[in-house]
Amino acid sequence: MFAIRIHGRGGQGVVTAAEMLAIAAFEDGEHAQAFPTFGSERTGAPVTSFCRIDDRPIRLREPIAAPDALIVQDPTLLHQVDLFAGARDDAYFLINTTKEFAELGIDEFVRRLRPERTATVPAAEIAKRELGRPLPNTSLLGAFAAITGLVSLDAVGKAIDQKFSGEIAARNRAAAGAAFDHVRTEIEAVAHA
Repeated sequence: MFAIRIHGRGGQGVVTAAEMLAIAAFEDGEHAQAFPTFGSERTGAPVTSFCRIDDRPIRLREPIAAPDALIVQDPTLLHQVDLFAGARDDAYFLINTTKEFAELGIDEFVRRLRPERTATVPAAEIAKRELGRPLPNTSLLGAFAAITGLVSLDAVGKAIDQKFSGEIAARNRAAAGAAFDHVRTEIEAVAHA
């Protein structure tokens, strides 16, 4: 079973991201579940969502304490919430930022991880360009598909189409594709370093 924990703030689409990730897994023939946990339910408050993906039915229903992947939609949470709790050394790590890990003060954590499993993604900037709003969730789903290979970009697109319609869906698919390409380029650079 592959466990993903997504951290962000209310209003950034954290819950929707987990739901779309589960739908993408279904589209690729896997079993999945998605669920959130809230502190205070208001815009801007820290929110955590969870997604599990497996090739067989999932019966576990508790929050994810030891994630195989961490997705951080809002870097302002880095020093407010223990985002890295339970993360193993073989975990994947994606963060919505234009800064380097050292600038964020998390290079010590990231050094524990395999370089090809870590990426910074300007997800909010990609979303602003494609959607007109800095909502990073679909961009980060494209990035997740690129870094893990656990779900396909095509499945992410189908999940987006189930949540949105028309031009909004097309713009979200474009954001996911742009982030996918960004992370692929970043991974290739690490491989050739």
